[in-house]
Amino acid sequence: MPGVSLASAWCLTARPAVPIFECDAPGVGSGSVTPTERWLGAVWPFVRSWLPASPARVIEIGCGSLGGFVPMLRAAGYDAAGVDPQAPDGRCYHRVEFERYEPPGPAGAVVACTSLHHVADIGDVLNRVQEALAADGSLVVIEWARERFDEATARWCFDRLPAPAADRGWLEQRYDEWQASGLPWRDYCQAWAEQEGLHAGQDIVGELDARFDRQLLAYGPYFFPDVGISEADEQEAIDVGEIQANRIAYVGRPRRGGDHAKEQA
Repeated sequence: MPGVSLASAWCLTARPAVPIFECDAPGVGSGSVTPTERWLGAVWPFVRSWLPASPARVIEIGCGSLGGFVPMLRAAGYDAAGVDPQAPDGRCYHRVEFERYEPPGPAGAVVACTSLHHVADIGDVLNRVQEALAADGSLVVIEWARERFDEATARWCFDRLPAPAADRGWLEQRYDEWQASGLPWRDYCQAWAEQEGLHAGQDIVGELDARFDRQLLAYGPYFFPDVGISEADEQEAIDVGEIQANRIAYVGRPRRGGDHAKEQA
């Protein structure tokens, strides 16, 4: 089943404002809005729409130093836990790799937002997700299809970067390194991804489909928080063919009864 446009799966132009709430972690959600906070606010309605009713247990893999969706989950009444070696302080966070985390019981949902492409062994992580989920649980994934980050898409992003700042973002870093390398974009981007150990989006989807019954696969805007434009503007560029849709939205339910083991035999 091919992926659909994220615009078809979720309205991109009528999102409610989503605050970032506190969760016993000083500084989370305070101060000016960062690209990361803007990203979390933009994708939260999609994530929320695929969760079971509160107060279900929800685990977020790779919540990051800002706490990811955990503050919003807790504010919505969920029993939420964020798992990340860089997680903030707080009773709902666990500063450890997901591979070493021991959930207190079955989870109604597991959320992974742009974290799976960083893990060392994605198969091992997804096997552990299967074990962590309740029989009727859901895995909600937001990911990056890095193989779609072609030169046209990269140049479109670079042309829209905000004025230079002391703290260079990841797109600014990619531009600087590309220019310094003297390589064609495709060669530079592939070498960078291999050096960082980043999984391609198509490989992530393949590993997901091997273990979960797919409920949704959609593609949409990914770069808008970092280039200072609206999500709708990026979607328009996708629709007219200027750039490729780099965001993956995937929802799956665990496949039980040893199906995956049979497929691997």
